[in-house]
Amino acid sequence: MSDGERLAMLDELEQSGLGWFWASDSEGNLTYLSGAIADRLEIPLEALIGKPLASVFVPVDGEGQTKSLALMHAARKAFSGIAVRAVDRSEGAVVRLAGQPVFKDGKHFSGFRGTGADITEEYHREAETARLAKFDSLTGLLNRHRMAQQIETTLTAFKTAKRDCAIMMLDLDKFKQVNDTLGHAAGDELLKQVAERLRRAIDKDCEIGRLGGDEFQVLLPDIDDRGVLGDIASKIITMLKQPYSLEEGRCVIGASVGIAIAPHDGVTCDEVVRSADLALYAAKNGGRGQYRFFSCDLENEAIFRRRLEADLGKAIREQELFLKYEPIVHAKTQEVCALEAHICWNHEQRGEIDEEEFALILEDSSRVIEVGKWAITQACEHAAEWPDTIRVAVNVPVPLFNHSDFVEYVAEALQTADMHAGRLELEVNEAVFFGDTNHVDRTLAQLFKLGVRLTLDEFGSGYSSLAYLRRAPFDAIKIDEKLLAEADRHDSRELSLVKAIVALSGALEMDTIANGIETNTLLASLLDCGVSFVEGPIFSDPVDKDTVEAELLGEGWTIQPCGDRTKRARRRTVYRKIHVIHADHSYEVTLRNLSKTGALIEGLSDVPKGTQFVVDLGGGQLAVATVIRAMSDNQGLEFEQPLVDDGSGGLCTRNRVSPYALASAGAPLAALAPGSYKGMEGGMLDQSASMPKFGYASSTVNEAA
Repeated sequence: MSDGERLAMLDELEQSGLGWFWASDSEGNLTYLSGAIADRLEIPLEALIGKPLASVFVPVDGEGQTKSLALMHAARKAFSGIAVRAVDRSEGAVVRLAGQPVFKDGKHFSGFRGTGADITEEYHREAETARLAKFDSLTGLLNRHRMAQQIETTLTAFKTAKRDCAIMMLDLDKFKQVNDTLGHAAGDELLKQVAERLRRAIDKDCEIGRLGGDEFQVLLPDIDDRGVLGDIASKIITMLKQPYSLEEGRCVIGASVGIAIAPHDGVTCDEVVRSADLALYAAKNGGRGQYRFFSCDLENEAIFRRRLEADLGKAIREQELFLKYEPIVHAKTQEVCALEAHICWNHEQRGEIDEEEFALILEDSSRVIEVGKWAITQACEHAAEWPDTIRVAVNVPVPLFNHSDFVEYVAEALQTADMHAGRLELEVNEAVFFGDTNHVDRTLAQLFKLGVRLTLDEFGSGYSSLAYLRRAPFDAIKIDEKLLAEADRHDSRELSLVKAIVALSGALEMDTIANGIETNTLLASLLDCGVSFVEGPIFSDPVDKDTVEAELLGEGWTIQPCGDRTKRARRRTVYRKIHVIHADHSYEVTLRNLSKTGALIEGLSDVPKGTQFVVDLGGGQLAVATVIRAMSDNQGLEFEQPLVDDGSGGLCTRNRVSPYALASAGAPLAALAPGSYKGMEGGMLDQSASMPKFGYASSTVNEAA
């Protein structure tokens, strides 16, 4: 083959794109470059010839840190497989270069000769594959696998460096309703918006991941302050519960958050994530829309909750469920006109499980339809014995409303009880409107024809739409209890919304019901707004069937509001044994009450004002406090640093004793166990150093005896 034929063949090869060539001199300047490469880079060939190779091409994806073209040229060694693109071009063609050093006479370096190939499509394909391996394709957040790697790597490094790290587990509330009723496309768009809000909500250095479905995870390095973490969780919850606008409609969801901190709540990835999971489970069972910190007793709580859910079938079969009734009172006359049924459970081990806790157990149970039907039947049987002027109200779960034989079952319950349909009031949540439109309209029309009263429940919760009121034959609107609580706590903005709802219902010839009322102030405001009916602790807590029947024996049941009645506290009592540390001694005392700024303890005698204690609240929670009041065997303490909310209605210290500090004092490095941190063998307190300064009060000694 002649030289001309050889050159022609090389030209054809270059033009075809199958093979490109380049060459440089001993200084690294380009002496030759295939025109096809210049065309692909969209740079004139003459602007490239004579330029240093390293000033024309730059390795992509940070390869320049380890594979600098200038260094490889200076090393005069062959290279291959280097992916490069034109300098100052973040986009555009990607070329794979290979080069071979050339030596004249086998000694004198004269430059490089090399080849190139366009790998743009291959590069982007591999980059997308690598991206998908790390990121969730829907939200752009880290995926489950990558988050696990990040947590594992971080905790391993932080254990060596003795640093703290927090993990948050998030679960969306009511997301399943959106997905099931508006469709998966709406659910996907909602998740994208949730991811964007999460990014905006957290202004700390963090990693955010989506684990799949509606579960998210946040890694927050170097934070163990539970006040800061609680603020972050509250901000997340507040932002995620704001309304979302989707093509398919407007919706509102919520979020629950569980928080665990390494090394306090675990040292390994599995331990800390499990702790955060248990805290999330507790947050959801505590009423949703809240956060919880991990504590050592949550595991037993979670196990017991699962057992309760499993026992629900037995409860139905063995008639352990029963109804309590909350009076609904005419706003102007205070006369009881209806009773709202609440489901309770007489559990053989737990005792009575009230309506609030039972509703949380039932919410995700497969028994929700069965229990809902039972409640309607029972309520009708009971109400049939009451005066005809008294109605009974029953809440209808969304799955029961959507069930194919729901209307037939209601009709059967009324017929069996021989009760007029107008005395049965069915409370329907706005979430039913997310279902099949034809089925919802047909069901509502059949209920209207049957003659039962219909109440739109939780109006003002965020779902509210005038379209619902136009479509359905509602007799009453029940104002969302959370909106009323805000109206009671804050300014008149929420009260203005209540006034607007009352005016709207009046125009549509509907009654309004306000529930959860606890204060005379709120009651007076609602009366000024023109609310038709009211209920809540200010009138009565739910009462049993016998009490209802006894009250209805007279000529009418009237209840005067009493501001002393408040909703039952759902937190554990503060009255418990703790330890306080003074000098080198630890004393067991009784904690009588606890606030953010101080506490009242009982059990020590002759403790002067100004005495400083370290209060051991358990689980590594130590708070420095000063005695500001001393009364016999009671001491009033003021904390040096205020306590913070623990997310469940209780209080906790911002920080805890680090397990790293305990390890240095002789304890094994592990998650904090429950109990006292008053001292360890070879540890921080030497009990034999001196005589105790304070003695126990005689009442405490007698009690101990």
